[in-house]
Amino acid sequence: MKQRDLTTGPIASTLFVFALPILGGNVLQSLNGSINAMWVGSYLGEEALAGIANANNIMFFLLGGIFGFGMASTILVGQAMGRRDLAGARKVIGSAATFFFTLSVVLAVVGLLVSHRVLQWMATPPAALPLADAYLKIIFAALPLLYAFAFLSAILRGAGDTRTPFVFLLVAVVLDIALVPILMLGLGPFPRLGVAGSALATLLANAIALPAMLWWLWQRRHPLWISRHERHLYRPDWTIVRAMVAKGVPMGLQMVLISLAMIAMIAMVNQYGTHTTAAYGAALQLWTYVQMPAMAIGAACSSMAAQNVGAGQWDRVEGTTRHGILFNFLLTGALIAPLVLLDRTMLSWFLPEASPALEAARHLNHIAVWSFLFFGVTFVVAGVVRSTGAVVPPLLILGFALWAVRVPFAKWLQPALGVDAIWWSFPASAFVSMVLSLAYYRWGRWREARMLPSVPDEVAIPAEVHAHVTAPVADPGARVEDGDAVRG
Repeated sequence: MKQRDLTTGPIASTLFVFALPILGGNVLQSLNGSINAMWVGSYLGEEALAGIANANNIMFFLLGGIFGFGMASTILVGQAMGRRDLAGARKVIGSAATFFFTLSVVLAVVGLLVSHRVLQWMATPPAALPLADAYLKIIFAALPLLYAFAFLSAILRGAGDTRTPFVFLLVAVVLDIALVPILMLGLGPFPRLGVAGSALATLLANAIALPAMLWWLWQRRHPLWISRHERHLYRPDWTIVRAMVAKGVPMGLQMVLISLAMIAMIAMVNQYGTHTTAAYGAALQLWTYVQMPAMAIGAACSSMAAQNVGAGQWDRVEGTTRHGILFNFLLTGALIAPLVLLDRTMLSWFLPEASPALEAARHLNHIAVWSFLFFGVTFVVAGVVRSTGAVVPPLLILGFALWAVRVPFAKWLQPALGVDAIWWSFPASAFVSMVLSLAYYRWGRWREARMLPSVPDEVAIPAEVHAHVTAPVADPGARVEDGDAVRG
């Protein structure tokens, strides 16, 4: 499992090969969720499926909450590796590990206390509420494991290694898939746990895969491994922690905004009854696959751009963006086509053939699935922009698209369009987000941003890309105010 140097070699093939394990990991996670949904929908009924759909929105919210800190870690490690600063990368990892562990424990405790009330606030259907609560409580207990796995994956991506996280994610998914029917249906000597068995399978699978990955890194003497003689690195460096918070919070808020918007959407969907909620939940299972290429390419672009920002190779940063957008259209488009042409077959994996929810799911899928082409462009561009430390503009763009376009569109047009207003809000908001993101990439000042207050000379914007920057930085340690370089 070698780190890949993302600052050399052909951009297209390097990006594609680097992104493949990330895409494979997304496939595994989505496949795991889909198989779980198939077991639940087939053996426990629509109420259980609706319960998981509501609980999964909360889980996405929780994982989205640390997305920003994980991305901040990826970028900080990536920039350090681009500068060939291994000591700096390990310093980032130690501080970030302490931060992640503390945060995960706090959120797990709070979540266990408030899960039932949050599901009630979401207007979860009464028949699905106890099932969703039982599922969600176990997910909260598993949160420290999920956060630790996400953190390790993030720092390894920053170092140019996407294969190690993929291998151990494969272990976790295989275990999860194997344990779900055993625990959910009570096969063999195990008790029948229903929906809670699905969540317990996730907890146990991660409890095995995470220590296995740590052991593997230790056995292989990974360059970023912190030994017991270097425990002082786990003492937080407050400059790094402040940078993680200052940069990570806006990035995390992007995922939180998405999660809150999804919660707002499902709350509106819930008002149309269990059939509509189940239809939406089944469509969401398919949509996870559609968005996978964009998310994988966007994550790969962010890591690749971060290393090249650290190395000062801005021409490769620009090339990363172009190839990322191209790959998004090719791969996302290739998935949308069968999901439209074969939607009845695919949706029937999650819904009974005789259920009214099946036709409702087909209808909403035809309207909304195209939005992921636009979403992919936004995700790629945002990933590149964030690699320099410019994190607030993507947050504002996303917030506007979701809360000034999607949610109002869905809410205010329901009197005229009925439930279709909810489905049409997806492509409308995704298109607005794409246009604004491209405009900021072209005319914004993201190339001037910095992750840390002090930046080595190698990270300065070189003269050959000054033409692309609105107000060039005159000094590597400077910030720009009113067109003048001011010592940072």
